[in-house]
Amino acid sequence: MALEITDANFEELVLKSDKPVLVDFWAEWCGPCRMVGPVVEEIAKEYDGKAVVGKVNVDNNPQISMQFGIRNIPALLYFKDGQVVDKQVGAVPKSVLADKLNKQLA
Repeated sequence: MALEITDANFEELVLKSDKPVLVDFWAEWCGPCRMVGPVVEEIAKEYDGKAVVGKVNVDNNPQISMQFGIRNIPALLYFKDGQVVDKQVGAVPKSVLADKLNKQLA
């Protein structure tokens, strides 16, 4: 299951992770976010132990959202060694998200 990432635990779960991290920035009122949500959960299960997958509710965590310039959601950021290395904005097929994560695992 995707981790719930917040302003309070972001540094620990994302920036200090020794594995690649996929972070889904979303909100309950966002239609496309609801389409991406189940896909992110599937990826979380499939990559368990290989990568960290989490979700940030932008309404509840404005600090992280502002820090990374999130203006459109869903926005999915890929982190490696504490740095943003890739991103995807908008709803896309699971294969696109998985391919980007696989590049960080290579």
